[in-house]
Amino acid sequence: MRLSDFWRLMDDEFGPAYSRVLAADLVLGSLGGRTATEALSRGMEPKSVWLAVCDVQDVPAERRLGRDIPPRK
Repeated sequence: MRLSDFWRLMDDEFGPAYSRVLAADLVLGSLGGRTATEALSRGMEPKSVWLAVCDVQDVPAERRLGRDIPPRK
């Protein structure tokens, strides 16, 4: 997963404004007590960070892959 995919998923699930607050303020125990922003800046895989956020925020499994985006024609 690319970093841009991480932010797209965060924005889709939590909204563009709240996703930034959540990433900066929510401490994730499974990531060593780091926030998502700290974990990403230290080189952790965006997918691992996304799944940690999903676990803490109880994002249902069916929404963890993001919304369906229709293909371009």
